[in-house]
Amino acid sequence: MSFGVLDWVVLGLFMLALLGIVVWVALQKEDDTEDYFLAGRNAGWLVIGASIFASNIGSEHLVGLASAGAENGFAMAHWELQSWIILMLAWIFVPFYWRTRIFTTPEFLERRYSPETRTFFSFISLVSYVLTKVSVTVFAGGLAIQEIFGIDRMFGVDFFWIAAIGLVILTGIYTVVGGMKAVLWTSVLQTPVLLLGSIIILFAGLTQLGAGQGLLEGWATMSEVSGERMHLFRPADDPEFPWPAVIGGSIIIGLWYWCTDQYIVQRVLSARNMTQARRGAIFGGYLKLFPVFIFLVPGMIAFALAEEGLLDLSAGPNAAFPVLVRELLPAGVKGIVLGGAIAALMSSLASLFNSSATLFTVDFYERMRPGRTQHHYLNVGRIATAVVVLLGVAWVPVIPLLGDSLYEALQKVQGLIAPSIVAVFFLGIFSSRITPKAGYFGLIIGFCAGMLRLVLDLSPQLATSNAFFNSIQTMNWLYYCCALLIFTILVMIAISLMTKAKTAAELGGLTLGSTTPEQRQEVRESWSGWDVFHSAVIVGIIALIYVVFW
Repeated sequence: MSFGVLDWVVLGLFMLALLGIVVWVALQKEDDTEDYFLAGRNAGWLVIGASIFASNIGSEHLVGLASAGAENGFAMAHWELQSWIILMLAWIFVPFYWRTRIFTTPEFLERRYSPETRTFFSFISLVSYVLTKVSVTVFAGGLAIQEIFGIDRMFGVDFFWIAAIGLVILTGIYTVVGGMKAVLWTSVLQTPVLLLGSIIILFAGLTQLGAGQGLLEGWATMSEVSGERMHLFRPADDPEFPWPAVIGGSIIIGLWYWCTDQYIVQRVLSARNMTQARRGAIFGGYLKLFPVFIFLVPGMIAFALAEEGLLDLSAGPNAAFPVLVRELLPAGVKGIVLGGAIAALMSSLASLFNSSATLFTVDFYERMRPGRTQHHYLNVGRIATAVVVLLGVAWVPVIPLLGDSLYEALQKVQGLIAPSIVAVFFLGIFSSRITPKAGYFGLIIGFCAGMLRLVLDLSPQLATSNAFFNSIQTMNWLYYCCALLIFTILVMIAISLMTKAKTAAELGGLTLGSTTPEQRQEVRESWSGWDVFHSAVIVGIIALIYVVFW
């Protein structure tokens, strides 16, 4: 089914609305880097929560999570049932981040450990953006748009690259013009469009599976065809997703992503106060309950339709989402869904661009070249953004080499980056005994051990050159993620036993044990029964999902 005139009209209206928001934001004066990078620290909970969700849900979710559903069923749903970890951001980390008035999470590590730790963590963050967020988002977005339009080449060029690079340029322009305010306010438009488009796909797929007998009949058919793939937990001896490794690995990746990554944390840093920051994270936790059902389940629907001979998935699992859009949706509705896909890609990239500019400008350039004008720093940040984008695009051809499932490929790389960062942040906050040397070298050693596995995954000849490398490369990637965390923690404890820790005065509110009564009172005054109730509801819903799909 082709992309019709009505679809173009719907898509055009969405783009006009987006343009209107960008123009409105651009007309507001930005006085300094706080305005540009943190929206003047004046954001409310609604835009913070919407931005957390829209930043997280990129085209890699629409394409990649559907691919994971088609390939492995519910096995990777654990990564999307992490609203409880967003609550850890709200309740544990927000007070520390807000109290210190930081611009970036690496800046927090400087205060807790040392300037060298800040610099290396900023470097790791920028590397992770190139290896995961930019490349996977661009790959997934280009693939989705190419498949939905059904165009192979245009002007003699692969249409994949025209679609991907075109959206990168468009998103880069509005991010450079509007800064963090553009990222936040466009998320308010993009989030409902993204949700609507994905829900339409879910309903259309279940209706097709149910053969006109209703959604429940469609779900029953999907469950019957999927069999064991409907369960969250696989046996402990499963070669791909053994349940102990899945639980440990998914939690480690989630703790890094939701609690320490500048890409997400920057949204709560833009809040007008601690209460708005916490409630924004809680609202983001509510929104995060949707992805399993509106992104992963459609992939399972595509698998079931293919098994029933009702859909052609010969192009592989990565084509599950775009093939569903192209084959199942009527005119006009495809425009809404494609608008959702474009919203996902643009919101993720916009957040990435702004976070990259913030990291480079604040953590590197401003420290090397102090005393320059605010206008000068803004221009440097924009240039840094362009460089990150180019590096990410250059990495795109490597993504297919990491596995058939796009979402699994993304998690594999993140599973190598996350453990050392989680160890450094959590030990740093929960223990005053961990020393600056331990934080710095723990981060370096853990990161290098992670990158060793990535190199071996991409170099089969090197991986089989000796028994040690072979044992690393053949270990289940989730178990390796868990082992990497334990290894980094042991390294940090050993170094802490041999080096000097900071004094209580130097830590001053940077660890749980060093917070003052006044600081604890400030935190207590920032929350009420409203926050507790909604946090409990989120945890209850997650528990129910685990019970039902055990």
